[in-house]
Amino acid sequence: MSTVEAINKALEKVIDPELHKPLPELGMVESVNFTDGKASIGILLTIVGCPMKDRLKSDISNALTDISEIKSVEINFGVMSEEQRNNVKKIIRGGREKFIPFAQPESLTRVLGIASGKGGVGKSSITVNLAVAAAARGLKVGILDADVYGHSIPRLMGILDKRPTAIDQTFIPVENYGVKVVSMEMFKPERSDPVAYRGPLLHRVLEQLLSDAFWGDLDLLLLDLPPGTGDIAISLGQLIPGSEIIVVTTPQIAAAEVAERAGRIAHQIKQPVIGVIENMSETISSTTGEKISIFGSGGGEETARRLSELVGADVPLLAKVAFDTNIREGGDAGNPLVLTDQKFMDVFDGIIDQIIVRPKSLLGVRLNVNT
Repeated sequence: MSTVEAINKALEKVIDPELHKPLPELGMVESVNFTDGKASIGILLTIVGCPMKDRLKSDISNALTDISEIKSVEINFGVMSEEQRNNVKKIIRGGREKFIPFAQPESLTRVLGIASGKGGVGKSSITVNLAVAAAARGLKVGILDADVYGHSIPRLMGILDKRPTAIDQTFIPVENYGVKVVSMEMFKPERSDPVAYRGPLLHRVLEQLLSDAFWGDLDLLLLDLPPGTGDIAISLGQLIPGSEIIVVTTPQIAAAEVAERAGRIAHQIKQPVIGVIENMSETISSTTGEKISIFGSGGGEETARRLSELVGADVPLLAKVAFDTNIREGGDAGNPLVLTDQKFMDVFDGIIDQIIVRPKSLLGVRLNVNT
């Protein structure tokens, strides 16, 4: 094997950190030359100013270290033409035109909408900690911040001011803590800019965020839904018929009554309600050891009972997440509490244990097995 062949072989093991495919497969290797111990490699980036340029340079250099003939490496970066970028988009979409991968019959991604009847119940905090806990277990996880008006996921995930890499009309979600994230906030000129969209446009926004992003193969996609029973909740059921709903409430009975409505709208559009999470539950005083119920008690059980009666099947109370100021502090700092508090991680591991197994069989699902 010649040295040039050895270099090409080594480059096959270099994976694009955003598209998760080998560089040669994506057409990113423009040229390979070897003269007098010097390897000169031409690499085509998908866009000007690609944020992964330094990472690619390091990965390529490391991949060539085992080739003893190479004494020095020169990497020259260029930019793909429009035709080459179009080819990359076809590769990552499997040759198809733009589509929502999670709505396809062969999709194995579990899509869970995290819903609440009202704001302020900690729905986004639950979404983030659930996603990070699932990623820590080795699952491939994504979050779509579908709360178009009140998006807060970027701060909670520690990715403020991060923007996705765009390849024409396709973009790569921002990743942190092993979780891929897409939020409306990433596409606004300024973080403080308000979003003032009406119904039909909201549907289109959700559709674009689902279809234009290159999510890759996910085990779990969590959608942080806006509170209430409005357009986005209905659009989710239409765009991804196989999606399921988890309802978040607080222990307050009044909040539970409102939370029930989120479950009702899901039931009306044929989305399974797979459980209830009670957030801000009673906690133990660190000084007296007494139980403190700031928001009352019983809301989670009441919501689960009402929804079980509604759907005619058991809707379990998945967990009670205790009121803890560390959750708020971790969220403000972009450091989800499950990463630093094992007791808190155990609560979310318990939720994952209950939801990760589908209650339905694979009867009728296309398995794409070639014989």
